[in-house]
Amino acid sequence: MSVLDITFNDKVDFLKDADRDWTSWIERLLLKAKSEIHKENSLEMSISFVSEAEIHQINLKYRDKDRATDVISFAIEDGGDDLDMAAFTSRPDFIEDIGDLFICPSVVKGHSVEYETGFDREFGYTCVHGFLHLNGYDHIRPEDAEKMFGIQGKVLADYGLPLHHE
Repeated sequence: MSVLDITFNDKVDFLKDADRDWTSWIERLLLKAKSEIHKENSLEMSISFVSEAEIHQINLKYRDKDRATDVISFAIEDGGDDLDMAAFTSRPDFIEDIGDLFICPSVVKGHSVEYETGFDREFGYTCVHGFLHLNGYDHIRPEDAEKMFGIQGKVLADYGLPLHHE
């Protein structure tokens, strides 16, 4: 059976929200994304919730961007080598470690206000966006952006988080 195993590291007490089981919410959302990109093998990843100061430092060190951001992804497979993953992914017991996400909930909250999307939609967008990066999707070239953002939009709409412009 194909699964998605997420290890959560909460440095800012985000998951302690008494009104919602965020871990289940995120897992269900990312399982939709996994299905949408037709990943059949089991995946594992980590998500760390961090402060603005910590994500700022990560962004500066690894991306040379001197500011806080909502999400940073560190993919295990970045396409830089010639490893034939098909030889591994066809094995039923193979679990692919796709990498790590660092999410800053306070930046996500700020974006939800700035873009008038609401926190759930913006947080869902951030999770799916990072997940797709971990699975090799990018948005540098226009055709890649169209594909990636199309997948994001479909996953979010299917999860009940469509973008409403008013």
